[in-house]
Amino acid sequence: MRRKIVAGNWKMNGSRASLFDYCDALAPSLEKLPEDVQVVLAPPAVYFADLQSLLKSSSIQLSGQNVAATKAGAFTGELSADMLSDFDCRWCLVGHSERRSLFGETDEEVLAKVERLLEVGLVPILCVGETLAQRDEGMAVDVVRKQLSAVFDRIDVTRLDSLVVAYEPVWAIGTGKTATPEQAQEMHASIRAVASEKARGFGQELTILYGGSVNAGNARALFAQQDIDGGLVGGASLKAEEFSQICESMG
Repeated sequence: MRRKIVAGNWKMNGSRASLFDYCDALAPSLEKLPEDVQVVLAPPAVYFADLQSLLKSSSIQLSGQNVAATKAGAFTGELSADMLSDFDCRWCLVGHSERRSLFGETDEEVLAKVERLLEVGLVPILCVGETLAQRDEGMAVDVVRKQLSAVFDRIDVTRLDSLVVAYEPVWAIGTGKTATPEQAQEMHASIRAVASEKARGFGQELTILYGGSVNAGNARALFAQQDIDGGLVGGASLKAEEFSQICESMG
């Protein structure tokens, strides 16, 4: 069943001192949301324990921003899927464009991370998207198809029923530029078609989020599109009031 999700990715931002005020400001909006809208926060891992306590009576769920491709071992600085579970994280971003471009993360590594998350029962939010050069060259659909196929072609569809896809055009992340609702819908429909090639029911039920400079001003128009099931919000998720407005746009 397609879910309605608004996920906030804080990236390497935030402070422990700000957490209480943030959660306090977000709470009133959550009370207005329909029960079928899920709000997810992906903070830096050092804040998991504090947020776990602050959000214990809330419907907000925690997400990791990244996960190791291995179960455990001598991997300094890495964070395993089991460790995420220890802090009641139920979600984790995988293959975010910043991981792919800044840290050289490959499709093979993304696949391994998805498999690790599925093994421990966490929901992977698989991020896909093209650069501006790739879009200008007419390669956008092919680039996204390749990123999806790296996972879809290697994991049995029966194991992918919880997976969420987030389409994030790289040229719209942190730039202030946003794909028009029509551009976003076109790519989301393409993603759903790729998923339907694997299994018809899989494509129909796959939850697909849009990420790329989502803000309070454009969220409602984006979320109104037929194949957009919510948003992966970056910078705007750091501001509780604006993130609240974005969440309310799903109502």
